[in-house]
Amino acid sequence: VQPNNYSTFYDDQRQNWSIMFESEKAAMDFSKQVCIAKCNSSPVLDSVLYQDLVLGEGQGVEGGDSLEVAYTGWLFQNNGLGQVFDSNVNKDKLLRLKLGSGKVIKGWEEGMMGMKKGGRRYLIIPPAWAYGAQGVAGRVPPDSTLVFEVEVRRVKLVKECSGSDAQSVSSRDSPAPSPVPNSDGFSAD
Repeated sequence: VQPNNYSTFYDDQRQNWSIMFESEKAAMDFSKQVCIAKCNSSPVLDSVLYQDLVLGEGQGVEGGDSLEVAYTGWLFQNNGLGQVFDSNVNKDKLLRLKLGSGKVIKGWEEGMMGMKKGGRRYLIIPPAWAYGAQGVAGRVPPDSTLVFEVEVRRVKLVKECSGSDAQSVSSRDSPAPSPVPNSDGFSAD
């Protein structure tokens, strides 16, 4: 993903290609389909697949950094997007999390590393990196592969903090491993 609706990639002969899209939405939709195609062509999905949709600005996030994110989560069914099982996009509250704290599924911890403020990323997360064999009752069936579109709205980098400010801004996080907090789709805050 490049500025001004460009995407660049290289093929299996390592030749570089560039495509210009008519709109940001068209470029993002193409990037999502590329990520889904990568997943479908993988013999075994044993790690998180991700595709940047918008790069964002500033420094990439690392473990210990606190974020506020908007997200939508889908079940991956029949080689594509299934039903939405969770979202906070049209809600008043963003999800607050501290990378590396273990408050979100392992696939988010891995898949969000390096994102920047204003960045959007598409994640495809295998069951072992999500909710595994137990799933989430009534929401996520056992052994489900999940797809998330995440957008980092706010960032508080550990390096920018000092003294008491270095504590997490996520003190109100739900104790459940979000991004599927509780049955109504809202976290405790």
